[in-house]
Amino acid sequence: MNRQSILVVEDDIDIAETICDYLQQENFNATYESNGLLAEKRMLAEQPSLVLLDVMLPGKDGLSICRDVRPFYNGYILMFTAKEDDIDQIVGLEVGADDYLIKPVKPRLILAKIKSFLRRSIPTQDQAPTQLIQFGALSIDSLNRRVTLDNIHIHLTSAEFDLLEILAKNAGQILSRTEISIKLFGKEFDGLERGIDNRISQLRKKLLDNDQVSPRFKTVRNKGYVLAPGAW
Repeated sequence: MNRQSILVVEDDIDIAETICDYLQQENFNATYESNGLLAEKRMLAEQPSLVLLDVMLPGKDGLSICRDVRPFYNGYILMFTAKEDDIDQIVGLEVGADDYLIKPVKPRLILAKIKSFLRRSIPTQDQAPTQLIQFGALSIDSLNRRVTLDNIHIHLTSAEFDLLEILAKNAGQILSRTEISIKLFGKEFDGLERGIDNRISQLRKKLLDNDQVSPRFKTVRNKGYVLAPGAW
């Protein structure tokens, strides 16, 4: 089995090497980059499975990197933030980060987060050769993690695909933010998390959800979200 690749973007070399050594012991292909501009180039060229991205970096800051690469990078992005910088956590999620880790953080927590995200992209043995979810013109290929609308491939980030798949598998049912948060992040919704709302917004844009009368993604006030199976 090929080792999944992790890129650690951190300007503190001691921290970066410690994380990489720990992940390599867990059979990940982990490397690091300390310069923001070089890290951005590597993310786009190498397309690692997951990136651990610090906010404060020489060359280019992590938030700007996340914003600029998100349309072209398919993997997961976990941001490193300082405990007191709530604004970095919010902005990070808004520009496309999948989750964040508050410094200082223990390597085993980093590992748990990484495994939680990456296991979603690995097909299980009991999956059928093809696993398609289809509603009208919308087709979701769970095995190959590919989405088409009117036979046109729609580029989604890994996190956007995860959310769409969750809603599609529960089409017609209202899913609360807590239910979605548990499925996506393995934790309950804290009332402040903007990541789910931001991903819904991106899905609406990419999947042309602009019909006010019959929306494809419905927001049910004080309850949650629902994918409307008949709106495609």
